[in-house]
Amino acid sequence: MAPVSDTSTGALSRDPEDIPLKPPSADNGLFAVFQRRYLLRLLVQREISARYQGSFLGLLWSYINPLTQFFIYWFVIGFLFGLHQDFPNFAISLFSALILVHFFNETFNAGTRSIMRNKALVVKMAMPREMFPVATMLVSLYHVGPQVVVLLVACLFSGWTPDPIGMACLVLALLIIAAIGLSGALLFSAANVFFRDFGNIVNVLTNFVRFGVPMMYPYALVHEKFGKYADYYLLNPLADAVILFQRAFWLPTVSEAEKAELEARGDVIMPDNLLTHGFLALLACLVLLGISQWVFSRLENKIPERL
Repeated sequence: MAPVSDTSTGALSRDPEDIPLKPPSADNGLFAVFQRRYLLRLLVQREISARYQGSFLGLLWSYINPLTQFFIYWFVIGFLFGLHQDFPNFAISLFSALILVHFFNETFNAGTRSIMRNKALVVKMAMPREMFPVATMLVSLYHVGPQVVVLLVACLFSGWTPDPIGMACLVLALLIIAAIGLSGALLFSAANVFFRDFGNIVNVLTNFVRFGVPMMYPYALVHEKFGKYADYYLLNPLADAVILFQRAFWLPTVSEAEKAELEARGDVIMPDNLLTHGFLALLACLVLLGISQWVFSRLENKIPERL
């Protein structure tokens, strides 16, 4: 169509129909999501309400599901196999790890399916499409709260007292899981629109998470088996996050006598330079998040037509 003359300025203006449409999130991506905090809050509330719709137990399921997994692992690993009889407060160490594993798996699984579950909104509403994976991550974080309360009660009965380094480890661990979980959710939510196999792939991948972090076994066992090569184990950000969380909750419940006994056996209960490893892991996760955002922005133009 021919350009239209602007009589007020003498300049030529383009017909609005000739101006190409841009996707809602093309300008700011994840930043646009948090600029629309009101809409994000509505999505989170909607997701929480939908999850417990028609349920008479409601939020109690946030306690029941992780506690059920905890008792299964504790009974099989700790009681039947007796693998942790010499490991102090194994239940607290196990549950600390289980909280973060559950946070990551829920973010990754629900985030991967978030766009498909909300396809009506994706097609009809002009909003950053990253909004849906971000909302699922925040819903998962919301469910971490009740689990931490249960863990905190158990820790207090075991003599736990907070310390500044432990609190820094707590925040760092949650940031690592949020960043890496959201990275996976962004990548796989877009891919799942084109090939539904990615939803099943995520289910397979999350099966390995429980064995790739010191949950059913202590870090001391990793160091015992691999020695100096145990540092390569810490290249896994999920393992770093779990150890940081255990530093925040489990380690303060271990008495000095128990620590001395573990050290006398040659056990390394925590890696050296744990906070340094944690900050490097967070940096790597943020880089991965940036790459995931870039890939998502390249694919999102085609998402509505595939839906």
